[in-house]
Amino acid sequence: MDYGLIYEADGDTVVCDVRNFSLQDILDNGQCFRWSRVDAGDDRVTYTGIALGRHQTVTQRGDVLTFADTTPEEVEALWLDYFDLRRDYGRLKEWLSADPILARAIAYAPGIRVLNQPRWETLCSFILSQNNNIIRIRGLVERLCSLLGDAIPGGFDFPGPEKLAGLAVEALSPVRAGFRAKYLLDAADKVTGGEIDLDAVAAMPTGEARSTLQRINGVGPKVAECALLYGFGRAECVPVDVWVRRILETLYPGGFPAEYEPVAGLAQQYLFHYARTCPGALEAPVSPT
Repeated sequence: MDYGLIYEADGDTVVCDVRNFSLQDILDNGQCFRWSRVDAGDDRVTYTGIALGRHQTVTQRGDVLTFADTTPEEVEALWLDYFDLRRDYGRLKEWLSADPILARAIAYAPGIRVLNQPRWETLCSFILSQNNNIIRIRGLVERLCSLLGDAIPGGFDFPGPEKLAGLAVEALSPVRAGFRAKYLLDAADKVTGGEIDLDAVAAMPTGEARSTLQRINGVGPKVAECALLYGFGRAECVPVDVWVRRILETLYPGGFPAEYEPVAGLAQQYLFHYARTCPGALEAPVSPT
């Protein structure tokens, strides 16, 4: 576990001794799309967003997290797993850092973590992510939620598959999803019709889970890997986009270390953030020893 004491203070819940955790690096690195930074100008980092069916504000100040208007029971039931705080990232990073390339990426952003997000929402979000950037994806997701999601305090929940099933493509025009709209509707029809059972996918061997998700029109290898990594907790899955392809070609021309394959998805999150945000990250490769 990467946290310590949890207690209530003035209606909020405080989590102390949070280790290997950067709220900014976690929420701004392309794995989720419904959080926004709303700092007050001091040494705190604050984000507000909608996840797990509720509007939440989270603040980090050093090694302390504060969940606004939330009970300790809710934090333990929902947010510890959402932020993957039960996993020992210190041990993970020590193991991965035996590889000099990963050691550089981890040292650059040691607070990276992979979220555990709802399966349906994650699948749809990454269907919308195709040929898009993070800002545009956020807009698509918010418009979809505003159009079809249930109203909750602070905004709109993500619409379940039953809200999309049977709709005509024209019904999603306000979302401005373009070619992606028909893929969302196909996913909804297959999930509500029983052809794709997301709970069953969660229990399948990884190869079978990949092929099952790819039965949805518009879900190719990358979208399936994103859904499995960020929504199904499959740490071995690696979404290969242009950045990850460059990483593999430039830094790992001989192949990614086989011993890390069971957690390759977690490793790629460090590498992806490093390559995308650190100038020169791909210009001076270090050969593994």
